Amino acid sequence: MSEGGSEKGRTETATLGGGCFWCMDAVFRRVRGVESVTCGYAGGQSEDPDYEAVCRGDTGHAEVVRVEFDPDVVSYRELLEIFFGVHDPTTPNRQGPDVGSQYRSIVLAESPEQERTARETMAELEEEGIWDAPLVTEVEPLETFYPAEDYHQDYFRKNPEQGYCRAVVAPKVQKLRRTFRDHLKDAS
Repeated sequence: MSEGGSEKGRTETATLGGGCFWCMDAVFRRVRGVESVTCGYAGGQSEDPDYEAVCRGDTGHAEVVRVEFDPDVVSYRELLEIFFGVHDPTTPNRQGPDVGSQYRSIVLAESPEQERTARETMAELEEEGIWDAPLVTEVEPLETFYPAEDYHQDYFRKNPEQGYCRAVVAPKVQKLRRTFRDHLKDAS
């Protein structure tokens, strides 16, 4: 967790994986209080992974986003609620057409407090019976985050007409707009 110099400028960081990082990137960039989103890799064994190795399943890493946010505008718990609301946390190693451990649902906690909040949020959501199957989201401490290659950053905005973006990313952004309207930045 990072903190700025003054209380007013304080930021925190959340690292989340819910399938293809292009989807999570597009979603979180539209959330009020989010200051930056970086696509990357975490939760694996190898050092300095690249996209091809991660996609082959050679590294054990998940595609994740690192979300820097202002906790005075949006809380970590609210980010988790959005995260669980826009992807399917009940499918192991799969999100829609994307299959493989790199697409697993994972929360990489940056502090014991984040880990506790993630587990509590998951327990409450399961108790609500939102899904027909149990949550399979992994929760573990973040060890190392590796930023993805530059062309992955803000991919949806740069490539809105690309087939995958239209078929997979756009529906997640629409779901965000429908379900979490009160958390959207003005021009989303």
